Amino acid sequence: MMTTIHRLHLASLQGPGWDEAPVHGFVVKHPDGVILVDTGIGEPTDLVSDWRVVNRSVADALAEIDLSPVDVSLVVNTHLHFDHCGQNAVFAHAPFLVQRAELARARREEPEVAGWFDFAGARFELLDGDCDVLPGVRVLATPGHTLGHQSVVVDVAGDKEVMIGDAAYTSAVFANPAIGSKLSGQVADEPSWHASLERVRHLQAAHVHFCHDVAVVDGRR
Repeated sequence: MMTTIHRLHLASLQGPGWDEAPVHGFVVKHPDGVILVDTGIGEPTDLVSDWRVVNRSVADALAEIDLSPVDVSLVVNTHLHFDHCGQNAVFAHAPFLVQRAELARARREEPEVAGWFDFAGARFELLDGDCDVLPGVRVLATPGHTLGHQSVVVDVAGDKEVMIGDAAYTSAVFANPAIGSKLSGQVADEPSWHASLERVRHLQAAHVHFCHDVAVVDGRR
């Protein structure tokens, strides 16, 4: 079985400083198990009333690629903003890979949606930097959007592919970071953010996948 990556459309949202944008998660079908990268937005959506949300069940999205939540053996949250961890509880049977610094930040800064990720019985596997997850699957620390942001690097057919999370909202930001510096919420720590984008570029990945953009870019260019 060859490792494959599948994009899930989990929501669309519009809010302060944002035009309407999609919210994506990603499934990595790996010979050793199914990994889900990010889980979308939870319910009730009025917990994030500043945003206009059109939500979708992650179970319905998984069904489109012939999977169900029980097939997911591991969840990686790139970070714990509300649109990346909202349906974590659907996967209470699986461990959640999160940077230790990110969990501490989210508990401190986002109490209004803590129940979406910090629910009773949630099993966190806390990381302190880069980590090999499975053969050919690696978490890469990419702080800057948040203190503990991480991206996921996967070997697919001899090439690297990156799920960049919100290290860059869109392909345009990835190509031109000056755009990102002006976008609401893109940057929390500018030096760390620029360094993280350089880490991703240095990988020269064949494909870079974005959570809020349908584009897939060639990171070798």
